[in-house]
Amino acid sequence: MALSYKARRRVALLVLLVGLPIYILVASVLATTIAPDSVLVTLLLYVGLGIVWILPFKSVFKGIGQADPDAPKQRFDDDP
Repeated sequence: MALSYKARRRVALLVLLVGLPIYILVASVLATTIAPDSVLVTLLLYVGLGIVWILPFKSVFKGIGQADPDAPKQRFDDDP
């Protein structure tokens, strides 16, 4: 089932405002408990976790920055 443009915008906003801060907390706790004292391994873990969070939400965020494709087209016939 495909989400409408407005529903995708709402889900994207929810993910960014609620889901991402929770993911950041979980990722930082995970990184501090799993990662050894090596700075390079910790950096790679943070970079990997920073990329992994977006993969499930790729379809939700795709095209959000563009105009609503379902909105009626405005015509400007009266150009001065």
